[in-house]
Amino acid sequence: MKFTASLVALAAAVLTTPVLAEGPGQGLTARFEVEFMQMAIDHHFAALRITELAAGTDFQRSADISPQDGTSPTMGFPATQARATLDDLKSMARRNNRMQREEILTLQGFLRDWYGIRYQPRVRPENMGQIAILERAQPGADFNHSFYEVLSRHHYTLMEPVNACMTGTDLAHDELRRECQGMWHSQISDIEMMRMELKKHFGIVDYQPFRQLEPLRGSHGSPRGEHSGGQ
Repeated sequence: MKFTASLVALAAAVLTTPVLAEGPGQGLTARFEVEFMQMAIDHHFAALRITELAAGTDFQRSADISPQDGTSPTMGFPATQARATLDDLKSMARRNNRMQREEILTLQGFLRDWYGIRYQPRVRPENMGQIAILERAQPGADFNHSFYEVLSRHHYTLMEPVNACMTGTDLAHDELRRECQGMWHSQISDIEMMRMELKKHFGIVDYQPFRQLEPLRGSHGSPRGEHSGGQ
């Protein structure tokens, strides 16, 4: 009887324990989470324009999956022809575009459900310069080179905030930490791949998505990182 009673008590505890967080963070975590999620949404929103410049925009998709597919047009920006000419680059741009749209939706949902905030994305000043570089780049090799450096740099600037997300969010918000872990792994993987592509196509063997000493000092000033071959 005691064993049965223990099972009943355990089952009741499981049923009454919430599976997902239902409220805002406590203390310092609340302000941090709101500011982080709004920043990440804006960061991803800028990446939508960066990637659609690479892959182009489609209003209607073909039934066939091909290297010529475009991305969905981003609110507030004009439709654009693909400026990249490497199929692997355009594939990565489409994948990033879709992934970051989904991450925007997820973070907007957390802000709405936990904090009652309905947040609409915008492009922040620090990302406008990156978009401008790609809008000025000539289609083909010039754009391909610029894209790899700009998107690598763009990804890198999210790493420090994401590290903070994984170590300083509210203890009850496992969903947000999992989302940040996914961002960290996917964007680090992309940076590694783009460094390999810069070596393969442009002979750049030492590209770094930051300026020297920046990992120690921190900065958002550089739009595209650096390497010994110049820019």
